[in-house]
Amino acid sequence: MMRANMEIRNAAKKAGIRLWEVAAACGVNDGNFSRKLRQELPQEEKEKILAIIDRLAQEKQEAI
Repeated sequence: MMRANMEIRNAAKKAGIRLWEVAAACGVNDGNFSRKLRQELPQEEKEKILAIIDRLAQEKQEAI
């Protein structure tokens, strides 16, 4: 069985960003964020989260 929101999970993993970091950037508790990812999210919400992952990855690169 495929897990929900694999696009988000894979993008974060590829960028070296932890899901708790994404949750913090979204202003959500990491436990709530993990529960939220259990159900497939609407495309609009996915796009917002993927944009946050991109921003965090870019910030991480600039800090190096």
